[in-house]
Amino acid sequence: MTTTIYKTEAGRERIRRQYEEWLAHWPAPAERRTVPTRHGDTFVMVSGTENGPPVVLLHGSGGNTLTWMSTAGKLADRFRLFTVDLIGEPGMSAPTRPPLGSPAYAEWIDDVLDGLGLTEVQLVAASLGGWMAIDYVTRRPGRVSRLVLTVPGGIGRQRFGKTAMFFLGQLLGRKQPEPQSPQEKYVRMVFQHFRPRLFMPLFATERLRKLTLPLLVITGDQDELLDSRATRRRLAAAAPHAEVQVLPGVGHMLPDVTERIGGFLHD
Repeated sequence: MTTTIYKTEAGRERIRRQYEEWLAHWPAPAERRTVPTRHGDTFVMVSGTENGPPVVLLHGSGGNTLTWMSTAGKLADRFRLFTVDLIGEPGMSAPTRPPLGSPAYAEWIDDVLDGLGLTEVQLVAASLGGWMAIDYVTRRPGRVSRLVLTVPGGIGRQRFGKTAMFFLGQLLGRKQPEPQSPQEKYVRMVFQHFRPRLFMPLFATERLRKLTLPLLVITGDQDELLDSRATRRRLAAAAPHAEVQVLPGVGHMLPDVTERIGGFLHD
């Protein structure tokens, strides 16, 4: 399903232009690829050591490949990194948004991996990307060997009132100080022109029990959008082997956790 994900065409162009400017500063030699899929063309930035183990990274709602710039710079000497722009988000992939819960996103990831020539990968995913990763791993056992989820959707319940406050307040700047860093200014600008997805369905416990692969989950105990205590509790019951790290005093926007991610991934 194709939808209007931008408020105006001018806004879309502004996001695209600034995205291109940021991509020019990617911290490692990289190749840009466009992978055709049955749900639209998908942009992928490929970087890192050519013979390293393949790691695919999926960002969250309102994000794009820039989410992983710092991570790519720190892991490029160990892994072959494939940072993917999700469809339906403010990157350079198609603006299509099939219903969450349909087979479409698993089909999409199948097509992306096939188009990149990848059979088995390690997967790192954040927020909405984490939701898609859980959906994929539980539909396609054996295709992902190791999974890292940061503030993943679909496990702990969503705080709907705070979700709206988070996007419309914190990111749009209402009752918030002016952004200081270029990164903060970019995020603020994106959400001035982009319509985010605000709802991620919860996975049934039976579905979470299918997460039998090595799994690291990182979340914050002050997450404004998702109930991180419920995330930990449900995983303890459904996937007790999972390593769950809850960062004290941290909300949905995590600090740099690349060291934790890199320590969990296999060379």
